[in-house]
Amino acid sequence: MHILVVEDEQKVAGFIQRGLEEEGYKVDLAFDGDAGIEKGLAGIYDLILMDIMLPKKDGIAVIRELREKDIKTPVLCLTARDSVEDKVVGLDIGADDYLAKPFAFAELVARCRALIRRGTSDRGAEIHFADLRLDPVTHKVWRSGKEIELTSKEYALMEYFMRNPNKVLTRTMIAENVWDYSFDSFTNIIDVYVNYLRNKIDRDYDKKLIHTVRGSGYVLKES
Repeated sequence: MHILVVEDEQKVAGFIQRGLEEEGYKVDLAFDGDAGIEKGLAGIYDLILMDIMLPKKDGIAVIRELREKDIKTPVLCLTARDSVEDKVVGLDIGADDYLAKPFAFAELVARCRALIRRGTSDRGAEIHFADLRLDPVTHKVWRSGKEIELTSKEYALMEYFMRNPNKVLTRTMIAENVWDYSFDSFTNIIDVYVNYLRNKIDRDYDKKLIHTVRGSGYVLKES
């Protein structure tokens, strides 16, 4: 597996590179945003580790440009900025996960494995529920034949709901399956994204499909 590390602090980048190579990964380095875009556009990587505070172009701008050029490589953001707002911004423009600095290297490796596993797995055929249709290949979602524009993380959440209809999904289950980990401070982001999804999936329709189960979590069901 081939990983690109975009990190301007060369000692940190070297530490990550050595550790990942010991785990059996091939690792390339880029030290600024422009180099990150140039290498990322090659489309040869299974995962990109992206520092947010970069010279020339910051990590958010790099991710945005890669996604606009249809590069779907999973991106794990490495950042000292750990607020809910910062995470939502990054996830909205196409990041797949966040890891706050300083981090335990074992956790970094676990996140890398999870994102690579998700990115290379075969998701199978289209999924249907009520008047919803989801295509795992193109990452597109329709309701009543109308395409619904979703961000990458909104799509991942929608797919998890549609693979588990009529089942109460707790915040812990959503964190573990959509973000690949679980801790209490992440629940606000889950609630934010469920609300985003409701606004796009249910707002213009009389029949609501995403429901809150008070004290438990959420469920996708026909009311």
